Amino acid sequence: MHLSSPDCARPADHAACREAIRQGSRSFHAASMILPDAVREPAYGLYAFCRLSDDAIDLGGGSLAALERLRERLARAYERRPLPHAADRAMADLVARFAIPRALPEALLEGLAWDAEDRRFEEFDDLLDYAARVAGTVGVMMTLIMGVRDPQTLARACDLGVAMQLTNIARDVGEDARNGRLYLPLRWLREAGVDPDAFLEAPAPGDALRAVIARLLREADALYARARHGVGRLPPACRPAILAAALFYAEIGRAVERLPGDTLAMRARVSDLRKLALLARAVATAPLLSAGPSAPPLRAVAFLIDAVAAAPSPAPVAIARPWHIVPQFQRVLAMFERLERAEFGDQMVEP
Repeated sequence: MHLSSPDCARPADHAACREAIRQGSRSFHAASMILPDAVREPAYGLYAFCRLSDDAIDLGGGSLAALERLRERLARAYERRPLPHAADRAMADLVARFAIPRALPEALLEGLAWDAEDRRFEEFDDLLDYAARVAGTVGVMMTLIMGVRDPQTLARACDLGVAMQLTNIARDVGEDARNGRLYLPLRWLREAGVDPDAFLEAPAPGDALRAVIARLLREADALYARARHGVGRLPPACRPAILAAALFYAEIGRAVERLPGDTLAMRARVSDLRKLALLARAVATAPLLSAGPSAPPLRAVAFLIDAVAAAPSPAPVAIARPWHIVPQFQRVLAMFERLERAEFGDQMVEP
């Protein structure tokens, strides 16, 4: 599956994908800027396609027709006949170059279909099945872009993706409820004395809900801890960016815990200054991370790792040595300084 034919994507496509992540997520954009050049461009393409897929379901009203159109776009990307859109052309290139099994983005689309169905999750394990599809898949695909395919590293990448998704769910309980969606495990809610149907009918904060959210964040924290061992298995030049992304999202969890009053009406935010401190910590500590002990993957993500094991390996990825991080870090520092000046007086910004 190594790319032998001319690239589908052109420089303007890569620029459009870069703009998608800049507009869509300040946290991921900041972390991506310290990725090696060989990894950053395909990572932008992957983000753009995932964002396109998510938006297509949301803007399409969660219709099956929108999902079928996405599946057709994915099929065309794998056939190297992408539709004339930047994300499609970038996706066609990266799935070929990095031998990304089609089962991975198909699982992502399956998770988005569950969103379209407004599916709820009775047990925590059911929620993990969902998180494996919408976030574990992205962790695996990013790891393949970094040229790593061993099962232990992929398992830890899934840990990180799932942890991030759990953090997102904890942060967005209020917004999701107002949109008629509920991702918290239903059994947990009932055990805490919260009736799921009544909550969706009239979302209200309270100590019981806080306890459920705190429980979800503890599960996320356990996965962040396991994921750190996976960061230590990545190419040295890639470790600071991935560790920074993990630190950013773990900090969102801390911000959720600190929210006062009506947690459903407020969205946890992390300041740019705090993100900069976390980025500096990632750059300083990433070289010290070890691979750590082996651990089995989450049951929910095993099928993703099996799919990679069954796929052929591509040509090796050439990744620059870690010294490239210094000028990249300086660029991120300058970006944050501009943001702080532009947003003077608004001390808290959205992750």
